[in-house]
Amino acid sequence: MGNADLRQLAAIDPVAFSELAGATVAIDAHNWLYRYLTTTVKWTSDSVYTTAAGEEVANLMGVVQGLPKFFEHDITPVFVFDGGVTDLKTDEIEQRRAEREEVEERAAEAREAGNAIEAARLESRTQRLTDTIHETTRELLSLLDVPVVEAPAEGEAQAAHMARSGTVDYAGSEDYDTLLFGSPRTLRKLTSSGDPECMDFEATLADHDLTWEGLVDVGILCGTDFNEGVSGIGPKTAVKLVREHGDLWAALEAEDAYVENADLVRELFLNPDVTDVEFDPDISPDLAAARRYVTDEWEIPEDEVDRGFERIEESVVQSGLDRWT
Repeated sequence: MGNADLRQLAAIDPVAFSELAGATVAIDAHNWLYRYLTTTVKWTSDSVYTTAAGEEVANLMGVVQGLPKFFEHDITPVFVFDGGVTDLKTDEIEQRRAEREEVEERAAEAREAGNAIEAARLESRTQRLTDTIHETTRELLSLLDVPVVEAPAEGEAQAAHMARSGTVDYAGSEDYDTLLFGSPRTLRKLTSSGDPECMDFEATLADHDLTWEGLVDVGILCGTDFNEGVSGIGPKTAVKLVREHGDLWAALEAEDAYVENADLVRELFLNPDVTDVEFDPDISPDLAAARRYVTDEWEIPEDEVDRGFERIEESVVQSGLDRWT
């Protein structure tokens, strides 16, 4: 979610990887992949991840670098990809496109000025998930036998639904939409160094004496990826207004404020388009085929991915990971 201010309200505690052994996590694939993609582009020469035909597949390096963390800690990741984009998100997407075009212009200026470091930093901010990135990521995950779920709409909504239904133990995302979508437990910082942190839905509601509906109303007042918030209203003020007036509509009336499509946004969070899914948690990666796919078919230098594949292989054969043999 665009409004990270909700972190001020969320009940979040660090959790050791050792406590997560045996868990399954529904990962917001676009969120996770984008972070590894931008990091790879920022710190790697584009010649490394660009094929002779001009296709950029930095994502393959990101996947190989990012997956070992799950395997090494006996965690089964289930990657959930976005389906169709809701009309309510159109404005947000257009805004991001405009921002990306502006950054692309600045990156070009930096290159012309001979500032390679600044150009790389800016280029990392312009990345988007192309059709090639989507296709090759899914194919590599398939070769590694990592479960993939295609969401009917928002990936975070589907991940939260899977956590609520008990299909997985946690949702996994760096954003906060999973909280408004009602995920009982969300793991954050899975793309960072060190241990992750766990965002607890029920504890968040209890801390602020809110219902799920009330928490969504608070999010709408602050602003989400699907609506502009009310100017001057932050998370703490939003909680106060919802608790004092009972719901979003009464709070808006009291503040003489208006939120476009508020009823649709509220419905999207409380009753999103999701589906029940099944997957096999027993992972048996075909490492040889995955290596060939990355290095032979997509021309990534072997020394760029060797350590990632080695870490996966070491985890697979490690004692105690019988479900991955």
